[in-house]
Amino acid sequence: MAVLLKGGMVYQDHRFVRADVLMRDGVIAGVGTDLKDEKAQVEDVTGKRLVPGFLDIHTHGAVGVDVNAARAEDYEKICRFHAAQGTTGWLCSVLTDTREQTLWCIEEYKKWKTMEHKGSRLLGIHLEGPFLNPQYKGAMPEHLLQKPNPELAAEYQKAAEGEIRYITVSPEIEGMVDFIPGLCQLGMKVAIGHSGADYDTAVRAIYNGAAAATHTGNAMRLLHQHEPAIWGAVLEDDKVYCEMICDGRHLHPGTVRLILKTKGMDRVVAITDSIMAAGLPDGNYKLGVNDVVVVDGDARLADGGSRAGSTLTTGKALENLLAFTGRPLEDIVPLLTENPAKLIGVYDRVGSLEAGKDADLVALDEGCAVAATYVKGECCFLR
Repeated sequence: MAVLLKGGMVYQDHRFVRADVLMRDGVIAGVGTDLKDEKAQVEDVTGKRLVPGFLDIHTHGAVGVDVNAARAEDYEKICRFHAAQGTTGWLCSVLTDTREQTLWCIEEYKKWKTMEHKGSRLLGIHLEGPFLNPQYKGAMPEHLLQKPNPELAAEYQKAAEGEIRYITVSPEIEGMVDFIPGLCQLGMKVAIGHSGADYDTAVRAIYNGAAAATHTGNAMRLLHQHEPAIWGAVLEDDKVYCEMICDGRHLHPGTVRLILKTKGMDRVVAITDSIMAAGLPDGNYKLGVNDVVVVDGDARLADGGSRAGSTLTTGKALENLLAFTGRPLEDIVPLLTENPAKLIGVYDRVGSLEAGKDADLVALDEGCAVAATYVKGECCFLR
């Protein structure tokens, strides 16, 4: 099937140009002004801006589904919800859990891959733990945290058939810095977080292959003028990508602007870190083994402790970033598209609108709200 989107402003090379987009058999067949396909279904997108589909590489669930308890059909519910927010691809983030439950989550992910689906696509798995510092555990179950375990990491990746694309670790726990190259060899991009690491330890972790920082500024030791710590190390290094939760709660708007000014627009990744409460009213929910209470959209552990993920969506993150920074849309788009795609190694397929890439794109209206979402060339959300 072929679809020709005509009359829109298309995001290319970090700017918008008037062009048409031809999608055929799930991929972008062309972007330009003289595209022809007599068999194509023509759709008028005049007044819309066409951008690559949003990628959320750190999310624990939505619409009543918690990733740690999600069956294959539950993943599909999240996929359809995410599509309505402009997300076309995501990683299912498995919170630290038992070996048995983590392997079960991996199996359900593989079952989802065999299903017919309509909505956003799972692009792989993110393991948030279990190799994390108990002192910065956040919502992690402390009794399940552990020191580096090469056999366990290899078992998980073998079970996932190589599709654990991303893992969060604390570099300061015993043996972790030396363990990072092994995780990289397994095909996992390593992020450092949930961490009280000092500056030197974080620098060594980056040297050994750590590529990103998990929800920068949250569940990590903060920067001090005499002790830059992990936060200083990830802000300083030009190679490191920094995740940001831009809900106005996890990071003050001024902090968002400071991180962007420090890192540059090509090394920041907007994430949601959403939990099963995303898309639902305030109430009582779960995040892995934890009980969570959401009040005014703010998710916290039921025992009155730390924040436990968010109720953010990618569409709302885009809106917030535009408001927080005052920057034009073309500056913000990479945080939700190109940057996460490059970080997790899928930029050859998604993250930009180019011929030969998957036809995953979003049409935004004049207010930058999601008007339509296309996944593999098929419209799976239309407002």
